[in-house]
Amino acid sequence: MDSVALQLETPGGEATLGVAAVLPERLLRRDQDRLQETERRRREKATQAVEEEKREFFHVSFGPEREALEQLLQSREGYGPGQEDSAEAELQEFGSRLQALQKLLNDSLRFLPAYDVKQAQEALQRLQAALGERRERLQPKKKFVFKSRGRKEAPTIPATNTTEAKPTPAPICPPVLEYTCGFSALEGRSLELAGEELRGRDVQLSELRDCKVRLLGCPGTLHLRGLRGCTVLCGPVASSVFVDECHGCELAFPCQQLRMHRSKDTRVYLHVTCRAIIEDCSGLGFAPLSWSYPGMDEDFGLAGLDRSRNHWSEVDDFNWLARDAASPNWSIVQESERRTKWD
Repeated sequence: MDSVALQLETPGGEATLGVAAVLPERLLRRDQDRLQETERRRREKATQAVEEEKREFFHVSFGPEREALEQLLQSREGYGPGQEDSAEAELQEFGSRLQALQKLLNDSLRFLPAYDVKQAQEALQRLQAALGERRERLQPKKKFVFKSRGRKEAPTIPATNTTEAKPTPAPICPPVLEYTCGFSALEGRSLELAGEELRGRDVQLSELRDCKVRLLGCPGTLHLRGLRGCTVLCGPVASSVFVDECHGCELAFPCQQLRMHRSKDTRVYLHVTCRAIIEDCSGLGFAPLSWSYPGMDEDFGLAGLDRSRNHWSEVDDFNWLARDAASPNWSIVQESERRTKWD
C-alpha cells in the first residue's frame, strides 16, 4: 500500500507530516466492523436454519396426526348397541392425542409464523368441536341407561329441566342429557355452577349483562360471547377459552390456551400454559391470576394444568405483527391497579 504524505510550509521550510499511521487504524476498525457484521450474519443464518428445522418438524408432525384424527372421527360416525364402553375408550384416546397436538403447537409458537399458528388453532378448534359432538351423542345413551334414576332422586332437577326451564332466571346445566351447559340472555344476576355440573363440559356464556358468574370446577372448554360489564371467575379449563365480542368485563381463569376476538376494555387475570392470542381487540389488560377457591388445586390436577408454567404476560396480537414495537391493543395491568379481592 502506498504511503500518504502531507506537505506543510513552516518558517524553517517545508516539512512532511506522515499520515500513514492514521490510515491503518481506520482500516483496523473497518476490518473489525466487517468481522462483527460477518459474525452477526452467521449467527442469524444459524438461528434461521434452526427455526426452519423446527418449523419443518412441526409441519411433518402436526399435519399427519391431524389428518389421522380426522379420519378416525369419520370412521367412527356411529356406534351400535352395547358399544358404549369401547366408544368411550376411543374418545378418551382421541382426547389424549388431541391434547398432545395442542402441546406440540404450544411448544412451537415462538418460531411459527402468525398465519401458521392461526391455521393450526382453527384445525384444533374444529377437532375439539367434533370431539364434543361425539361425546354429546354418546352421553345421553350411556347416562340415560345407567344413571338417570340416580339423578332423579333430587326432586328439583326434573322441574328445572321441564316446565320451569324457560322462566328460571339462572338455569344450571341439564344434568343428564346435555354435554354443553351455561347461561344466556340474563341481566344483573349472580350465577354459579360447580363440581359435576362443569367437569369436562363445554361451558357457554352468551349475551349476559352486568352479571357475576362463578364456575367452581374444571370445564373442558369455555366460550364467552357478547358479554357486557360482566365478571367471570372460572376454575381450571382443560383446553381452551374463547372470548368473542366482550366489552367492559373482568375475567379470571386458568387454561391451556386463550383466544380473544373483537373484544375491548376488558381485564384478564390469567394463568395460561402458552402464549395468549388476540385479534381485532383493543384496550385489553392482562395480569396474573389472583382468584382462587377451595379445591382449586385438585381441579388444576384434573385439568392437567401445570402450576409452574404461566405465560400470562405473553400475548400475540394478530393485528400487530411489528416485532420492534409493542402492540397498542393490550398492556400489563400495573400492580397497584390489580384486583386481589373478588368475593
